[in-house]
Amino acid sequence: MSDKKVNLSVEGTDINLELPILKSTLGEDVIDISQVPKTGCWTYDPGFGSTAACESKITYIDGEKGILLHRGYPIEQLAEKSNYLETCYLLLHGELPVGTEKENFQKIINQHTMVNRSIEQFMSGFRYDAHPMAMLCGVVGAMSSFYHDSMDINDPEHRLITAHRLIAKMPTLAAMCHKHFIGQPYMYPDNSLSYSENFLHMMFGTPCEPSNINPVVAKAMDLLFLLHADHEQNASTSTVRLAGSSGANPFSCIAAGIAALWGPAHGGANQAVLEMLEQIGDEKHIDGFIKRAKDKDDPFRLMGFGHRVYKNFDPRAKVMKEACDAVLAELGIENDPLLKIAKRLEQIALEDEYFVAKKLYPNVDFYSGIIMKAIGIPTEMFTVIFATGRTVGWISHWNEMLSNPYRIGRPRQLYTGSPKRDYPG
Repeated sequence: MSDKKVNLSVEGTDINLELPILKSTLGEDVIDISQVPKTGCWTYDPGFGSTAACESKITYIDGEKGILLHRGYPIEQLAEKSNYLETCYLLLHGELPVGTEKENFQKIINQHTMVNRSIEQFMSGFRYDAHPMAMLCGVVGAMSSFYHDSMDINDPEHRLITAHRLIAKMPTLAAMCHKHFIGQPYMYPDNSLSYSENFLHMMFGTPCEPSNINPVVAKAMDLLFLLHADHEQNASTSTVRLAGSSGANPFSCIAAGIAALWGPAHGGANQAVLEMLEQIGDEKHIDGFIKRAKDKDDPFRLMGFGHRVYKNFDPRAKVMKEACDAVLAELGIENDPLLKIAKRLEQIALEDEYFVAKKLYPNVDFYSGIIMKAIGIPTEMFTVIFATGRTVGWISHWNEMLSNPYRIGRPRQLYTGSPKRDYPG
């Protein structure tokens, strides 16, 4: 706690409160407003843009400086030196694995990659053209009916087992959603492969022939998962925490996070990038769309440029750009019409005075959308892959909340409806 305080008084009354200021390790300090109801008022903060709803030690973001830290480690260093599963361990446990911890964690995850056969029957109940996010949301919520042996949310060991199960099974479920969507048979996990290789094997493999996993593509997929692993108190993570504060089981909490992520303003951004490229259609139309993007009265917006949190640059984007360039070069598809449009837009955003002045740099969604398009992943699966990578962040925040004293979430409101009135007659 800081020595500083905020004095709050209400004009015309003798109310005068001293509100303590809580000290952050990094970033803005926080005014403790728990005494505000003594004034007879609530605070008003639509969208919670100025409200710290929890205390957390997991992830820190400085949007002005373009900084993203997981447990104190810069995302650029994790992307260069770590991998997704090691980052999962870091987010869950607070420290990087040492000695045999990394190998043991890998073995534990491998033990949980299979899903119950009944899940296959569950999946077959969806329409042939059901959206993969609809399937994922339903199936993850239904998993609570399979694991009664470890559903005590007050037991740290049960919470850890659940975290392992979710991290391990999410790629399997995601791939099953894809296979159902395209009408192909499901592929079982191959635990001789790495996490990302296994996912690609289940996504693109068939029983007719062995999977041929390109190492450059597998590395890019691992990076996709890692760069989406956590992003502090965003809409879906806050949803998971809010659902968890009621004592709900972890699978329903993660399903709630998936539902929040499905919104186009949150997890659908990389899909919106591809839809924008398809709307532009041809390189010859780019100048016209750029002109529209600069016109404040035109509703058209370039998707994948700028970020609500990062006011300078998205620290994940530079790493993702390098992976994007490597994938396009490896697959030899630089001349794909949509990808050519994307590369031209990237050049304009990095060089055009208008975009540079407004700091509308390509963000992680721009490059991740291009990578997934190049790999051959349909746009309907983009948010599913986002959810797969983000699962560890959700479950880490859920576990952190339950590991400390917490209260059920109960936001207040500014009521502007009718006053009390009597029923007519």
